[in-house]
Amino acid sequence: MPDRTPGPTGILVVAKEPGPTSHDIVALVRRLTGVKRVGHGGTLDPFAAGVLPVFVGQATRLVEYHMADDKEYRALVCLGARSTTDDLDGELTPTDQPAPTRAQVEEALGGFRGQIEQVPPDYSAVRVQGRKAYELARHGEKPALRPRRVTIHRLEVTGWDDADPARPVTTLEIACSAGTYIRALARDLGERLGVGAYLGALTRTASGPFRLEQARPLSEVRVALTEGGATDLLLPADTGLDFPEVTLDAAELAHFARGQQLRHEAAKAGEGLVRVFDHTGRLAAIGRLHQGVLAPEKVFAA
Repeated sequence: MPDRTPGPTGILVVAKEPGPTSHDIVALVRRLTGVKRVGHGGTLDPFAAGVLPVFVGQATRLVEYHMADDKEYRALVCLGARSTTDDLDGELTPTDQPAPTRAQVEEALGGFRGQIEQVPPDYSAVRVQGRKAYELARHGEKPALRPRRVTIHRLEVTGWDDADPARPVTTLEIACSAGTYIRALARDLGERLGVGAYLGALTRTASGPFRLEQARPLSEVRVALTEGGATDLLLPADTGLDFPEVTLDAAELAHFARGQQLRHEAAKAGEGLVRVFDHTGRLAAIGRLHQGVLAPEKVFAA
């Protein structure tokens, strides 16, 4: 059935600041727009900042196509101590090993590029026998977490601060696959160097096609939504989807909206997902081409 959710529809790219949770921002957008269906495209921890795509109205039905998007981060990694949470919010235990040099850190990073096996942090939302890992960790239990395969596309040192020679801090630029834990990357780097390390600060600079340069500060978002200017900030619901385009006439779209498959000229061109538009250029559906037939996956217009 087509989605008839009232109110604005589109993608709001928020520049999250440290402090609020991703859910807090979703709740704020929901309250200020009056739209019930609001979701985000990938959680940021409360202490983290950066790109948080927020999907509003019918656009929430397209979130699933962004969940596998690659991410980019700027991370501040503090060397010379371990953290119970792998970040600055945990209990810190300094180590007494000699601090590494920048050259040693850069050499160690070579072992983390490409496909790697990564164990999520104990304080994560990964489920272990029906319970979230952080729930177990908070009760003093060690979660039995299995390694996951992730891909680090780019990993390099872009800053080095050894003002405290025993506790140097390095800035890393990271491009990685969805599901990568930067806290775990900091932890594992410290273990490989034998000195311990934890994540001191984190900024997501890109989430798929959405970049920090286009993101709006929460203060600006709050003012715009309060004054009814949501449409000025919203990107089209299909932003960032590189599926081919198919246009249907009114009669074809009427059949399509009822869940009927169509023999369409575009179906001869290939297989896979497509964006379906009506004759006015409005996104009407997401369809799938298969063996010469165009079938509806998600329909937005009656």
